[in-house]
Amino acid sequence: MNATTSHTPSIPRIVIVGGGAGGLELATRLGKTLGKKKQAEITLIDCSQIHIWKPLLHEVAAGTMDSHDDELAYLAQARANHFRFVLGRMDGLDRGGKQVKIASMLNDLGDEIVPSRSVAYDILVIAIGSLCNDFGIPGVSEHCQFLDSTEQAEHFQQHLLASYLKAQAQGGVGGDGILDIAIVGGGATGIELSAQLHQASQLLNAYGLDSIKPTDIKLHLIEASNILLPQLPTRLSLATAQQLSEIGVDLLLGERVVEVTQDGVKTMSGKFIQAEIMVWAAGIKAPNFLNGIAGLETNKINQLIVKRTLQTTLDNDIYALGDCAACPWPEKGPNAIIPPRAQSAHQMANLVYKNIQLRLKGQPPKDYVYTDYGSLVALGKFSTVGNLMGNLMGSVMIEGAIARMVYLSLYKMHQMALFGPFRVGLLVISNFFRSRLQPKIKLH
Repeated sequence: MNATTSHTPSIPRIVIVGGGAGGLELATRLGKTLGKKKQAEITLIDCSQIHIWKPLLHEVAAGTMDSHDDELAYLAQARANHFRFVLGRMDGLDRGGKQVKIASMLNDLGDEIVPSRSVAYDILVIAIGSLCNDFGIPGVSEHCQFLDSTEQAEHFQQHLLASYLKAQAQGGVGGDGILDIAIVGGGATGIELSAQLHQASQLLNAYGLDSIKPTDIKLHLIEASNILLPQLPTRLSLATAQQLSEIGVDLLLGERVVEVTQDGVKTMSGKFIQAEIMVWAAGIKAPNFLNGIAGLETNKINQLIVKRTLQTTLDNDIYALGDCAACPWPEKGPNAIIPPRAQSAHQMANLVYKNIQLRLKGQPPKDYVYTDYGSLVALGKFSTVGNLMGNLMGSVMIEGAIARMVYLSLYKMHQMALFGPFRVGLLVISNFFRSRLQPKIKLH
């Protein structure tokens, strides 16, 4: 069954798989230009009906943000911006027939509600992001929670709230470790989740769960490297570690996890960190089905290997961007690839947009040149550390309120790409009043 019901033969079919930051921004821009002018048919495929900016998932998990307040419906975005949305999960690719294969959809009872389908393309963009990489360590997939999707983040929040309510009902934690949380991975996700959970403990206490003191929640952050954020400047890593220590996070650096059990985490040095809730936030990989898909080149973490034009090495009709793409970074060395960051996906989406426009005009594509604007890590509502980079000022470390404002501006830039300045202004006003009417933490 083909999901495309009609097609004008004279215009190209551009299909984007993955509605994350890069994929949705690209679909929106192409829809507002080529789609609106009937110069191309733009289709976005995603396995979810809603979009949440992935860097916000740690806030959803901690309950300090209600996902329903910031979610975007793909169907509404498609209608407003002249592209088509297809709900489904890509599970294969027919390069010869130029068809994206989509798995069948099942309901909660396991009954098929939509059969497997395929969507035809002339130009394909794969932007399906990444998942946490468990590195095959025993017990991780069985006992750890992940934050790869909104559903997983909401599940974590429900588990956390249930643990608090249980502890409240029995008059406190009572030494049974019901609120011990182990987070594996000292990258941005693990660090930001630790800080948000500290903030959540204070808010839940303030909203009446007063049998539990904020100090009753034991947060353990486990990192295999001897320093947090090992890919970033040392001064940023040290400042982050200092602030986490100040809010009571137990930092376990240089501890490589070798097994996860129902009761906790074992490390290579012989330590056992007891925990009721365990979160895996160490490393990434592209989804497994991409590994060697349709004969395309992939690396050991399933990323599609692309040229600097962001076209796959064996098929110029297929582009890849974001975390699922392994793009050369020659400025850093012969084997270096662009790091998986939100700013990378945004820049890649901009280049693919330009290169598709050039392609349709019969002009050669441009190469991707990564610009590192720095890194920011949020440590709770009022604290952020990071470094900004630019041609005039070099690398400048910032923290506190200024860093927090810059961090928040990154999300506004994403919203600006999707909605434009007028609607973003309305969203700012709406969020201002909503934040004063609703609880500061999700309580259900």
